[in-house]
Amino acid sequence: MELSRLSELDACTWSYPASAAEGRRESRLYGTRELVAAMDDKVLEQIGNVARLPGLVGAAMAMPDAHWGYGFPIGGVAAFDPEQGGIISAGGVGFDISCGIRCLRTALGKSDILRVAGKLSDALFRDIPAGVGEEGPVKLTIPELDRVLKGGARWAVAEGYGEEADLAFVEDHGSAKDADPSCVSPLAKSRQHGEMGTLGSGNHYLEVQCVERIHDAEAAAAFGVAEGQVVVSIHCGSRGLGHQVGTDFLVSLAQAAARLGITLPDRELACAPIRSPEGEQYFGAMNAATNCALANRQMLAHVTREVFRRFFREANVETLFDVSHNTCKPEPHEVDGRRRTLFVHRKGATRAFGPGHPSLPARYRAVGQPVVIGGSMGTGSYILAASPTSEARAFSSASHGAGRSMSRNAALKRWHGRQLVDELAERGIIIRTRSMRGVAEEAPGAYKDVEVVAEATERAGLARRVALLRPMICIKG
Repeated sequence: MELSRLSELDACTWSYPASAAEGRRESRLYGTRELVAAMDDKVLEQIGNVARLPGLVGAAMAMPDAHWGYGFPIGGVAAFDPEQGGIISAGGVGFDISCGIRCLRTALGKSDILRVAGKLSDALFRDIPAGVGEEGPVKLTIPELDRVLKGGARWAVAEGYGEEADLAFVEDHGSAKDADPSCVSPLAKSRQHGEMGTLGSGNHYLEVQCVERIHDAEAAAAFGVAEGQVVVSIHCGSRGLGHQVGTDFLVSLAQAAARLGITLPDRELACAPIRSPEGEQYFGAMNAATNCALANRQMLAHVTREVFRRFFREANVETLFDVSHNTCKPEPHEVDGRRRTLFVHRKGATRAFGPGHPSLPARYRAVGQPVVIGGSMGTGSYILAASPTSEARAFSSASHGAGRSMSRNAALKRWHGRQLVDELAERGIIIRTRSMRGVAEEAPGAYKDVEVVAEATERAGLARRVALLRPMICIKG
């Protein structure tokens, strides 16, 4: 990206100035000079287009891990006011609605895993359905699925998947309240018939990790993590149902925009006013898909817990936190000295409520919400804590991952899956996968340096580093 088009506000904040002639408000990009310069020009084009949408409050924003996406860039954040004609956009949420990470902490150490690593990885790979179109043992009728779409993780716990204690550490206590299953198409529901409790493919994974380094002792103590401790990260979303919801509403939202005279700077930003029939229908369907994802991660956490207990009979596997990346949420935020309910789109970005926020579990309230930045297999991930300044800086948002630095097609030309699996095995990282092509697409070298992204997220005042995690076992589709 050509930095001359931007104004440097501080070491990790860049402004793409507003343009009255283009009907564009300000955009802000967070990241070091090196990270922002390495971003594709398409990121600036896309976040600039977001800044032209009706009802935008403040600036459109891109997180330090931002890269080109569909409609919004991945790592895009924007807040809209429904009382000022603010819109809701399927391209601002993404196709994998509520894709997110469930992080589990254990009382195990690295040496415990090393003793059984081969057998444990085989058991996880056998019991966690993963891959394109892979189905699990749970087959749901439409009425049963409607209960999933209303209840989310709460439905899963009631059905015996996990524990009531998990829900206190899941975003929205495990259930998006504004879900409306009637807004989800029969086709979307049919795609989810056998996909509950499955991992999916692409960048989704289950990873057994070891805490290598503690950056913030106070937050680490609150989160219950320490050096040498084993944690598990489960990264997945709403599977086929969420993708179909996104596909369905790109059409209806585009039609609504045309009907209402909304000029779209990019057809991928199909949108409608939040307070319109189409906007409300998408909001209901999106929240239903969110509940699908929350239930899915709850089921996977339950299976993971069961597998661990086969190897470690007294294993205490607890939910550290579960938070989504691809959502649009109504939240109260202070703007110009008064509280307003804004609809905050986070596309490849994580909600990050700072210390003292009333929605946080009491255990974490003093230090802030846990934020997980997922890395690529073979590198590492980070647990962070939301900063006190995250609300003022980015409507309480932070980075969600390392962020791609290379397309999947480019990665396929450069790496071979079998070779990567062997190389990682030599480094003590076990990969179990059904697709060597998928491994090549997700090669560690195809992503930005997670340590650089995490440091930039901290320097930008979004979330501070708490613990660095290194992978030991990775299950992929």
